[in-house]
Amino acid sequence: MKVRKITRRALATTGLLALGLGLAVVGTARASGTSGSGTGWIRLAHLSPNTPAVDVYLYSFGDSNAMIVLHHVTYGTVSPYEAVSAGDYSVAMRAAGAGPTTAAVLSTSVDISAGHAYTVVGLGPESGLRLAVLDDQLITQPGHSMVRVIEASLKQRVATVTFDGQMLASKLTFGSVSSYQTVAAGSGTVSVTDGTSKVNSAVALKADSVHTLVVLDGANGLECVDLLDAAGNTAAPAGGVATGFGGTAPHGPSSPLPWLAAIVAGLALAATAGVRLRRLSRA
Repeated sequence: MKVRKITRRALATTGLLALGLGLAVVGTARASGTSGSGTGWIRLAHLSPNTPAVDVYLYSFGDSNAMIVLHHVTYGTVSPYEAVSAGDYSVAMRAAGAGPTTAAVLSTSVDISAGHAYTVVGLGPESGLRLAVLDDQLITQPGHSMVRVIEASLKQRVATVTFDGQMLASKLTFGSVSSYQTVAAGSGTVSVTDGTSKVNSAVALKADSVHTLVVLDGANGLECVDLLDAAGNTAAPAGGVATGFGGTAPHGPSSPLPWLAAIVAGLALAATAGVRLRRLSRA
């Protein structure tokens, strides 16, 4: 009789624990993986031309275990956005291959607000490298587009950028970021000039989209890269450019399928426990 009591209690407890665990984890995954109250976004970038590759760490405030680690991040790399809970975070940059406990070359804090997106970017020359926290725009005027410029070219230290003749940034100095400008949506030509030479790039600015144009030192000369910050006025970021990553790239919200399986297993185990309990009671 004692064995039967222990068995049926164990079955019932195990079934409820499995069911509860599945529900709790799904709730956590949904809270951290979808937009809404309590959720913000962050992406990381390396835009210092003469700074070697680095490892970038993202920490939740007060936690020594990194949430995200990007290995061997090279110049010109911008990560996709990562959805995180609103709160205080810190970003640390270490030399590529350095241990996670070694002193950071640079670090900064980031206060992520719900519904907002941020880019933490390494800017300037290696001798004056700094981490800048940019507040990214997510919504524009209906039917229009918004554009800002990051000047990350060491060879062309001052740049004037236009889109089909409309001024986006005038004499923007190296390591600087312009404010967002509202422009008419459509395909056009972005021109980057220092007063003597000019580089043209074709860019398509869709309606209700937000963009960041990055002026870079390319392998074959000056380049202008278009980053899509947000699209469709959905109050959620669209993503970034993940090219150039090595090692652990940023990960998106995990799939809920394993936790749904846990729920199903918990329900099945609970049902089995109930059947056995009825059989034991009849016996």
